[in-house]
Amino acid sequence: MLRNDRRRGQWMLMAPERLLVLDEMALAVVRACVGQDVADLAAGIDRLTAEYDAPRAEVAADVLELLTDLRNKGYVVT
Repeated sequence: MLRNDRRRGQWMLMAPERLLVLDEMALAVVRACVGQDVADLAAGIDRLTAEYDAPRAEVAADVLELLTDLRNKGYVVT
């Protein structure tokens, strides 16, 4: 679950009995590529590529690395 701790001004991913504070880039990836409102991963990568004016191959590699890590730690379910 993605939650905003307004008191601390931080976004967090919550999993059973743990939480992870997200930095700006991780939050952008999670918002673009994870959740019910996301059409598919490729669309999220395309959005990030345009938003950050970065090469798509680099964005895709970074996104896949982050999401794989979050999945392996139980924060994201595929």
